[in-house]
Amino acid sequence: MRVLGVDPGLTRCGIGVVDGAPGRTLQLVHVEVVHTAADAPIGDRLVAQADAIAAAITRLTPDVVAVERVFSQHNVRTVMGTAQVAGLAIVAATRAGLPVALHTPSEVKAAVTGSGTAGKAQVGAMVTRLLRLAEAPSPADAADALALAICQLWRGGAASRIAAGLAKAGTR
Repeated sequence: MRVLGVDPGLTRCGIGVVDGAPGRTLQLVHVEVVHTAADAPIGDRLVAQADAIAAAITRLTPDVVAVERVFSQHNVRTVMGTAQVAGLAIVAATRAGLPVALHTPSEVKAAVTGSGTAGKAQVGAMVTRLLRLAEAPSPADAADALALAICQLWRGGAASRIAAGLAKAGTR
């Protein structure tokens, strides 16, 4: 299975693609961070992020797109940009006919490191180890996007099967 992970951000949006399955070796396919200038018009910034996400989906043909679930932050400006770009990723995946999975930062950290309170350095170190990379992806947005993809590979399939089983049981 191929998962495209999106760590949404208006200034820096991480896009990472990983191939794998539970119990199988993971393989890095692609990682990038799309930057926009903080002083550029908001519309231009959103179009740049939307175009980059859509292009990655078209070029890398994932089976599913995993997006960080936006959570409340103290800085409203930051959470607004994050939410806007997360919405763009969801729309791009839906337009491409792909399922979308949302994961909270603590779910991703727990999946990759074993602790939902792990720091950025721990996530980067585990992504490096799991993907057998020579060095940690940089900046942290790149490692976070890959961690989202890994989280979906390891946890998303089980969650989908449980939901399908519960739905089927409810129709009996």
